This record gives sequence, structure tokens and C-alpha cells, in this order.
Amino acid sequence: MGRRKGREISGWLIVDKPAGIGSTDVVGRVRWALDAKKAGHAGTLDPDATGLLAVALGEATKTVPYLTDALKAYDFTVNWGAETATDDAAGAVLRRSDARPGAAAIEAALAPFRGDIMQTPPAVSAVKVDGARAYDLARQGEVVDLAARPLWVDQLELLDARAEEADFRMVCGKGGYVRAIARDLGRELGCLGHVARLRRVWSGPFDVADAIPFDRIDRANMAELDAALRPVQAALDLPEMRATDQGAVRLGNGNPGQVLGVADYGSEVWVSHQGRAIAIGRYLGGEVHPSRVFVQP
Repeated sequence: MGRRKGREISGWLIVDKPAGIGSTDVVGRVRWALDAKKAGHAGTLDPDATGLLAVALGEATKTVPYLTDALKAYDFTVNWGAETATDDAAGAVLRRSDARPGAAAIEAALAPFRGDIMQTPPAVSAVKVDGARAYDLARQGEVVDLAARPLWVDQLELLDARAEEADFRMVCGKGGYVRAIARDLGRELGCLGHVARLRRVWSGPFDVADAIPFDRIDRANMAELDAALRPVQAALDLPEMRATDQGAVRLGNGNPGQVLGVADYGSEVWVSHQGRAIAIGRYLGGEVHPSRVFVQP
């Protein structure tokens, strides 16, 4: 098979995803609009969820793990009185309850969901079970028994409480499922619950306020989209070191290279040369030993 044609373009395009479209579909549309050779994304959003989706192009795909590991913020609404098969409004109702919690009860129930917690992902999720996605197994009618996994919840706040639903903001680390929070909170309160609305408002350094609306991608010309690209290093919360000319050549070949700047010995850094990111690696006494090398024209 021949290599996919397209432009050797690298950087991040921050998109405001609407409801009703999958994350991979957004990536495909961005890749097509920019005629990019390579694209991916950091952190899947459910099809019914909206908000920030960071699309990595070209060499930026090598920095995806750094954004995946960063904190992310979600605004969401939980509807009380029903638990569903998907833990959101799209799934069949499994159980109902006539109980409805007040604001004080909700506030009191939030404490165990903050800090280091154990969370069982929803049955319909992207978690892999014996090599298959849990959502594929669930759709085939299999009972999916997912193990609880650790999650860091930096913040979980009640924003507004109404008779049938409540609004929250959660800031969490890698691998968090808002739908699982809604499910478990509903059980804790004895009223059952599921996510009615979900929006990712920021992820690491990227904010949805600065994102391009998805419907503008088709209308914008390529030059506009190029101008909106963030550099490869935009997702990196690491110190910057500057390579010497000779160091840049060595780093480009995957070898330790000489750098200038200040960083702690042994720390992970990113390296620039003439304003472009060329590598990520460990700073060891005047040199960086690269773990990732960026090839940018």
C-alpha cells in the first residue's frame, strides 16, 4: 500500500465539538479540511457530549500523551430518578426512583467523590476488555464487568440544584468518566441518576473559549485554519531549553545534544531551535538525551 498523501503539517487545532458527532469523525473532518497527512486527538468525547476536542496534526501526535495526562474540566447536568444502560440520556432506563435530593443532601454526598477515588467505568465506554472495546461488547449484548480504577478528582462542585436535575463542574485527571460520577452519585443519594448534558470546558492549556466551532471547519479556507494552528509544544507543560546549532543536528538524529537554558538535572524538558520544537528528553548536564524527536520542515 502507498503512503497516504497529504501535507506534512504539524500543530494543534482546538475544536468546539457539537453533540451528535463522534470524536474520530471530528478528527477526520479536520484532517480533510487541512489536507493533513496525519491526525489524532487527545481524550475522547462521547457523541452526545460537547466542548473542547484537541486535534493533533503531524508531529503534534507525539505529544498527545502529555495532554491526555493533564487535568480536564467538565460542566455537566445530572438528571435524577433514573439509571440507564449507558449512564446518560441515550441509554435504556434500567431502574427508576421517585426520590429527589435537595441541594444540602447533594453537597453532603460530594466529599467521597473528591481526591483519590476508585471509579468503575460505564459499561458503554472505550475501556478495553481482552482487546475489545467495552462499548462493542455491550452493544453485542454481553455483560461487561469492568474493574474499578484509580482517578484523581481535583474538584467537584455543585453549581445549581433544581427539582429534577443539578449542574456540576468537575476537574479530574486521566481516565475520568463523568457518566460514572452521575451514576454513583445517584446511587449514593438513593435517587438514581444519569448525565443529561456534558461539556468539556478546558483540557490542560487549551480552553473551549478559544476553540473553533466545528461548523466553521467546513466553511473556513485552509489559510484560516493554518493560522489557527497552535504549535507542537502547546500541549507541553515542560521547561524549554534551546539547542545550539550543533546540538540541534545531534538531537535531530536521536543523539544527546547540547542545549542552553536553566532546568533541574534529570528533569524532562522540550527543546527548541530557531523557534520550533525539535525534541523532548531528559536534561543531563548541558545536554538533552531525547525520548521523542520532532521532524518539522
